[in-house]
Amino acid sequence: MENYIVSARKYRPVTFDSVVGQSALTTTLKNAIKTGKLAHAFLFCGPRGVGKTTCARIFAKTINCMHPKENGEACDACESCMSFNEQRSFNIHELDAASNNSVDDIRGLIEEVRIPPQVGKYKVFIIDEVHMLSSAAFNAFLKTLEEPPHHAIFILATTEKHKILPTILSRCQIYDFNRMSVADTVRHLQYVAQQEGVEADAESLNVIAQKADGGMRDALSIFDQVVSFTGGHLTYDKVIANLNVLDYEYYFRLVDSFLENKVKDCMLLFNEILNKGFQGDHFINGLAKHLRDLMVSKDVATLPLLEVGDSVKQRYQQQAEKCSAKFLFSALKICNECDLGYRASKNKRLQVELALIQCAQLTAPDDAVSGGLRPAKILKPIFTEQPVAVKPAAVVSAPVAQQPQVQKTVVSPSVQQQPVDTPKPVVKSSQSVMGKKMGLGFSIRNVNLNREVKYEISPEQQAAREAALQVQQQKPVTQEKLTFYWNEFMQLLPHEEAALRGRMESMEVKLLAPELFEVVVENKQVQSEMERVRNSLLLHLQKGIGNFRLQMNVRVAAPGEFVRAFTPIEKYREMCKKNDALEKLRQEFFLDVK
Repeated sequence: MENYIVSARKYRPVTFDSVVGQSALTTTLKNAIKTGKLAHAFLFCGPRGVGKTTCARIFAKTINCMHPKENGEACDACESCMSFNEQRSFNIHELDAASNNSVDDIRGLIEEVRIPPQVGKYKVFIIDEVHMLSSAAFNAFLKTLEEPPHHAIFILATTEKHKILPTILSRCQIYDFNRMSVADTVRHLQYVAQQEGVEADAESLNVIAQKADGGMRDALSIFDQVVSFTGGHLTYDKVIANLNVLDYEYYFRLVDSFLENKVKDCMLLFNEILNKGFQGDHFINGLAKHLRDLMVSKDVATLPLLEVGDSVKQRYQQQAEKCSAKFLFSALKICNECDLGYRASKNKRLQVELALIQCAQLTAPDDAVSGGLRPAKILKPIFTEQPVAVKPAAVVSAPVAQQPQVQKTVVSPSVQQQPVDTPKPVVKSSQSVMGKKMGLGFSIRNVNLNREVKYEISPEQQAAREAALQVQQQKPVTQEKLTFYWNEFMQLLPHEEAALRGRMESMEVKLLAPELFEVVVENKQVQSEMERVRNSLLLHLQKGIGNFRLQMNVRVAAPGEFVRAFTPIEKYREMCKKNDALEKLRQEFFLDVK
């Protein structure tokens, strides 16, 4: 029985032209060999299975060829090429740094460097996985790597360039190998399938190429595995069954359900996928990739980014026409957030189901549930506005140009205590409700009392309102009401007035007369700040208390009169002056003030 050789070894490139997907690098190496401008050290870095070690071997074979071809390839006929092909060349030395990473291994390599080649011009030392060398081995290798003999060339290969010391990187020419594209991988697999006599359709090879994730060696290994499973007849269904790949048909059906807002179908489809043995994170990642492919299919400029077969590409374009860009962006964001929170979630299935529910409601109408997160925003007015009664004489069917211009005044309903001929708007806010329950010592930070309902009234109505206001009975002013609306004004100050709010908290407010109160401040600077807000503060207090004859006096405290509380004990004493029950409470429970 003939010895079996896996495809990754059997179809390993032996010339620069046969290397797949690295045309820029191979052209650079061939030009360097042709012109004789060879560096003494090269660093080949890139993902696994993209041809780093293969290119290093081809490069070592070509520079020692005695009769190179005009295109820069080796002749495969001279003694050097034949010895390389038969694996008996003494000019090429390979060292696996993963298992030979000590200082002694590097010292043995340095001893071999001193010996000149017997056949050919150069001795080539290929060190694979060079990032596995220890720091001591790197340091021992530095001097030889910087100034090797003229016949020595080093080729270092690694998948993790960031782990190599900068002193090593500065002594090498660095070549970065790219991942294999899906198209290049499919073409090479078609060539291998043709050589092996395997029947394979483009869709099945495309799945293998995507599963390989840019590595040609991985693609050939998967190809051998699938050929063994199918007996040489590769189809899409057999490939996804063997590789445990989720069929893209599920994703097409799922997006159709999203667009039709069918939450039930999405849940049942996800349950069917789980019953097939797929994990939730695998499913959500596949859904995100499908949405990404739909997004790039909407524009002709980004269509080359879609790495699928021609038949599937047409389906992507058809479904992309149904999806809006806003829907795709929102669905991608939901899937990304689900993927990030999947591992931390204790109920992983619910995490994915919530994402599906949200995606299925992205295109729902405004009167339905919004985004699957909260009900639609239906804002109810806080104030019940009623139309103002207008005299019939004011409504004239004459043209607008002939109507007399009547001056109208805008009046706030908070000043309209008892209107004469128009109904007063009923104001129901959280202030009145909370005030009844909790008294006067609560914060209404979230209540916007500056909002006013404005009416347009005639001058006659305005005059009648002002007259009614003069004869209206003003409500009595108490210290409790004054303190309450004082604190309320402080809470309504914007963030820019944080300093003023802090000073107002420590000010002393005294009711001197039935309609006069006094504010004692620390200094003249604070007095000027209070004068700046005097009008708005006084108007707020008058409206809140219901007495528009209330007046305010601001004066600077006399020396020794104003004592501001800084420490907790001082603040506690000031609180006890306002409420004697605090001291009884402290004594009852044996509490300390710290």
